[in-house]
Amino acid sequence: MRGMSALRLHAPLALPCDDTCSVIRDAVLDIDTDGRILFCGPRDEAPPRPNTTRVRECGGILMPGLVNAHAHSPMTLLRGMGGDLPLMRWLQEVIWPAEAKLRHADVRVGMELGCVEMLRAGVTTSAEMYFPGEAIAEAALSVGSRIVLTPGVLDVPDLAGLGTWQDMIAGISRWIDADGLRFGAGDRVELGYGPHSAYVLPTEALGAVGEAAQARGALVQVHVAESPGEDTAQREQFGSVPKLLDKLGVLDGRVLAAHAVHLSDDDIALFARRGTGVAHCPGSNAKLASGTARLVDMLAAGIPVGLGTDGPSSNDDLDLWEEVQLAGMFARMSTQDATALPAPRALLAATRGGAEALHRDDIGALEAGRWADVVHLDVDNPAFATGLDAPDDQVIANVVWAAGSRCVRDVWVAGEEVLHEAEPGRVDRRSVQAAARTAASRLRP
Repeated sequence: MRGMSALRLHAPLALPCDDTCSVIRDAVLDIDTDGRILFCGPRDEAPPRPNTTRVRECGGILMPGLVNAHAHSPMTLLRGMGGDLPLMRWLQEVIWPAEAKLRHADVRVGMELGCVEMLRAGVTTSAEMYFPGEAIAEAALSVGSRIVLTPGVLDVPDLAGLGTWQDMIAGISRWIDADGLRFGAGDRVELGYGPHSAYVLPTEALGAVGEAAQARGALVQVHVAESPGEDTAQREQFGSVPKLLDKLGVLDGRVLAAHAVHLSDDDIALFARRGTGVAHCPGSNAKLASGTARLVDMLAAGIPVGLGTDGPSSNDDLDLWEEVQLAGMFARMSTQDATALPAPRALLAATRGGAEALHRDDIGALEAGRWADVVHLDVDNPAFATGLDAPDDQVIANVVWAAGSRCVRDVWVAGEEVLHEAEPGRVDRRSVQAAARTAASRLRP
């Protein structure tokens, strides 16, 4: 961002999350005045720095911010509600009636709390599907997080107060036409479309979303094949929801399919051909007994796959480190192969893979030209008792399997430090928590 001074970070070790998940020893990360990365590499290869550059020694590990590829973060206010119900009953009996009571201020404070929770877990970007979009953007800009915002498009009687699906699509289109696809300092907000699913929208709505999004180069984020019985009618008529979306031309554009649990071989091949991204949400899918997505098969087919927490009332947190571990464990269990998803590949799914699933090449890795969304892990922790002098594969294994969010110390978004010593810098965490508690009390049955 203009007005910032250049910044150089030193650390004993950096994980840039490049294609090979390499390890850089005695690392330097240079950030320019616009908040983008200039250089990431060994100290002895670092370019000369201007005298005005600020220098900071970080006694741990530097890595890119995690990318939460699918979330409904304002649902922090609904955490714990209907926690023992399957997906469709949970939505119809608990969530949609509660969401009908939400006000603009409720959504904003719920999102602020979600952003704070994610920053403390090292998540710098989240792909949000919720409403009203303005409240979510306000919250993210307030806390300093990065979001890909796809305001929800639904046709649900409980939420009729939001307007028709035609109104929702038109509103998103007007917003993009007015403010552009990306706005805010460091391009913190990207706008897209969030058609909830094929089971709550008519086919003409899905087709209209695809047309509007492709006319603007915008992302479409949609729930696909999350639970076994949700799309019976669509499968009977079209073969599957992916085939329906393809028939309507939706897959011709930038698409992120959330969950994608119950895909056939044909569906996987179709997504691979179309370059459709997938957000794998193992924690939510397990809690709601929705099933286990075919992660290994999707990756083998070349589908860009990221990891998502889903909403904090179906997971019930926004800690993407848990999804890294669950993705690895479920992949190994489902294939009975302990090598099915190695630690480096699991880490890439939460960083570079999430960016690719969102069709972004400017986040998810510490590479020149990308936004400086950076996480500093504190290694003064039992998770790193073997030390950073351990072999590369052991260090990565400890990051993936042992460290987790408890080791997140500092976070930068677009070169701005927004978390310092585990506390947010722009907002007071306790005040946000208190406001969320007040808002949540009004939503209870």
